[in-house]
Amino acid sequence: MKNIRVRFAPSPTGPLHMGGVRTALFNYLFAKQKGGKIILRIEDTDQTRYAPGAESYIKESLTWTGIDFDEGKNGKGDFGPYKQSERKEIYQKYIRELIDKGKAYYAFDTPEDLEKKRKEYEAAGKHFMYNQETRHEMVNSLNMDEDEWKKRIENGEPYVIRFKIPDNVEIKMTDLIRGDISVQSGTLDDKVLMKSDGLPTYHLANIVDDHLMQISHVIRGEEWLPSLPLHYLLYEAFGWERPEFAHLPLILKPTGKGKLSKRDGVKMGFPVFPLEWKDKKTGEIYAGYREEGYFPESFVNLLALVGWNPGTEQEIFTMEELIKLFDLSRVNKSGAKFDPEKTKWFQHQHLQRKSVDELVELFLPILKKKLGYIVQGKAIREYTKKVIELLKERATFVKDFWEQGAFFYVTPEEYDAKTVKKQWKTDTPELMKEVANVLKDIKTWEAAAIKENLSLWINRKGIGFGKVMQPIRLSLVGALKGPDLFVIMEMLGKKETLNRIEKAINKLQNR
Repeated sequence: MKNIRVRFAPSPTGPLHMGGVRTALFNYLFAKQKGGKIILRIEDTDQTRYAPGAESYIKESLTWTGIDFDEGKNGKGDFGPYKQSERKEIYQKYIRELIDKGKAYYAFDTPEDLEKKRKEYEAAGKHFMYNQETRHEMVNSLNMDEDEWKKRIENGEPYVIRFKIPDNVEIKMTDLIRGDISVQSGTLDDKVLMKSDGLPTYHLANIVDDHLMQISHVIRGEEWLPSLPLHYLLYEAFGWERPEFAHLPLILKPTGKGKLSKRDGVKMGFPVFPLEWKDKKTGEIYAGYREEGYFPESFVNLLALVGWNPGTEQEIFTMEELIKLFDLSRVNKSGAKFDPEKTKWFQHQHLQRKSVDELVELFLPILKKKLGYIVQGKAIREYTKKVIELLKERATFVKDFWEQGAFFYVTPEEYDAKTVKKQWKTDTPELMKEVANVLKDIKTWEAAAIKENLSLWINRKGIGFGKVMQPIRLSLVGALKGPDLFVIMEMLGKKETLNRIEKAINKLQNR
């Protein structure tokens, strides 16, 4: 069996879409499951669409997800350079080889020439393709003697180099996901392999690079499936052994038809990028899973199950489990709809898997930011540990510990208006003063003792528990939320509990 070598080859024309991350992930899982290697290659030959900051964004995104590369991560490896813009001389060598073999030719057609030809065909009710039927009508080296086209090049006339698609050939291909595919060469056009700026197109560069980097399997998005016949022909033209190909299904919109786009995320309020992206040209900011509070492992988990299934009922996986189970044969042929709500479920499940100690470490920086001062020391850690133990089950994100439990750290300044209207009656202030007196007399400040003493007092007074408990919760929390009220009182301590009740009385009695 040949060495397994795969590559992820993003183009820095913009941020890395979650579809791109999934392609990188499937390559990574396949390589690691087979004991192979994964290579990062930056395909930056399209300089007109280059986006400032995109390359570093791509690398940071992949690092965040935990997808680690064996080669190319820092430009290091035995098959570099790993940026196509640094491989220009290599492509020149191989494009000359194709020309010498009669497999490619120079084309001097101007944009105006091509537009004129398209209009002529449209007027005749036909579709124009630069191929075996039309190439003899065009301005190219196939229709010139050698002296003429060489002179044009020497004079600095702009040109591109096109691949000469063979006439009337059936191209038989195999895709590891889609099976056998057959295409007639007459349906293909003579694609440009080398642009007028001297840089190769994707078609030439990726074939040459994959060959020289000894790539065994090309696992890429479905959008490249129409290019597969051309790539087969290029391997044949060079006389090289082809890698195996697998084209992954699209990630589809949650509703409606079509591929998931960044606009869908903006419209429906969910991220489609791993990290936040700030477009330097337009100033637009797009949300990222990291900044929204998702763990990288939950993001990876949800992506893995978009278009692939393990063949079992299991849905929660670590990266190690995914590597063990991954198989291209279980990748779907058709596109998979993305479910934004399910992403939160994955995040919730992964948060529940984390230990309280881990969550404390993740929450402390948020706490520091919210409180505005450094939170450190054993006491605050132990206190925060208890807070998280109380709130963990209902939390989805680490930030939820603050949103659900800020009252553990700061005294409420405002009180939920609807609750005040419903629960804070005219006799409530006097009732709360009596509650405060009961609490003052409690010697052992523990949840069980507090509950016992208050319950005895309420029963003796002959009033409903809700009439007392709801105003107490409102006083301590600011709303009707939070865990067991007696546990809250124990954690706040007697002094803070009494202070908050007094504050609520003063603030709400004259509303």
